[in-house]
Amino acid sequence: MTGPRGDYLDQIRQDGVDLPPELAEAFASVPREAFVPDGFQRRDGSWVRPADPDFLGTVYSNDVLVTKMDGRVPISSSSQPSLMAIMILALRVTPGLRVLEIGAGTGYNAALLASLGATITSIDVQEDVAVRARSALARAGIAGVRVEHADGYLGAPGSRFDRVIVTVGIAGVSPHWLAQLDPGGFVLAPVAHAGTDPVLRVSGPPEGPVTGVPICPAGFMRAAGPLNADHPGAFPPPVAAGALAEMAEAAPPRFDPPLDDVAYRGLWYAAGVLSRRATLAMVPGKDHLRLALVDTAGTGGAVVLPDGSVLAGGPEAATFAALAVDILDRWTTLGGPPMRAWRVEFSRAGDPASPIWVPDAWEAGE
Repeated sequence: MTGPRGDYLDQIRQDGVDLPPELAEAFASVPREAFVPDGFQRRDGSWVRPADPDFLGTVYSNDVLVTKMDGRVPISSSSQPSLMAIMILALRVTPGLRVLEIGAGTGYNAALLASLGATITSIDVQEDVAVRARSALARAGIAGVRVEHADGYLGAPGSRFDRVIVTVGIAGVSPHWLAQLDPGGFVLAPVAHAGTDPVLRVSGPPEGPVTGVPICPAGFMRAAGPLNADHPGAFPPPVAAGALAEMAEAAPPRFDPPLDDVAYRGLWYAAGVLSRRATLAMVPGKDHLRLALVDTAGTGGAVVLPDGSVLAGGPEAATFAALAVDILDRWTTLGGPPMRAWRVEFSRAGDPASPIWVPDAWEAGE
């Protein structure tokens, strides 16, 4: 590729993704700009339009492109390409594979899957999003994708699939997806955990037992309806910027050098295994989102930084600081397992009329 698309594949690879030739060709050949004809939102909140000089350069960057907002909340987008690549690789796509996609977005992900030879049924609960995705796929000349406006919780009644891929954050897995899978099939879905949405590979019959393994860290826009139902084991929501009480150091650093991003994500995942008070927070004076253990008010608790130091604040600061130190000790004693080391067992929860399978128990493997 030349021009704005010239370093697109390099940017995806820089995130640690080993692109096999067929997937590299899919990213190189499918025109991402065809899927954002009305533009998209920059991270600073401004809107990029096709006539803007930086339009193509931004389209062919390794970044999410937000295409629809509800007030200040993003509700539809084209995901970060490197994350899309990781999920597509985990899907183990071969020609003729039948894939159910929950969350059509712009249609770009379905186009990549179709370019690898899969046939796709893509479902989106937002009618205008489904219509635009359908138009974009036609504009790009992509065959083998059917886009439907429907509630993704129900899947595609009457159809059979080899895989299900979910491109929105969910609280749990629909039993309807499991019922529509042929033997050997699985669901690949971002399932809520400690304020984030790590991607899990989930399998089992619709009546259970259902098990899963983590694939990679991620964050997604949230699904609506039964897929995002509250349940007894739900984690606190992420803490909004400025909501945390003033924090002071409660335990000194223990990692020198500090944990890199992969190891810190491993600690973060373990914190969610060990405490249902784990979530994420923007900490004043610290860049990036951090692992937090929050009180029931959602304004106090403790924050664990990559160097292992603990900050705490609010009326229960001492209790949550002790919890944070205990989690650090237990994770270290386990050998600092990465996210992928855990095995997940699911239990049935949510609305009894529209149940979901949610992570309920974990065991650290090799």
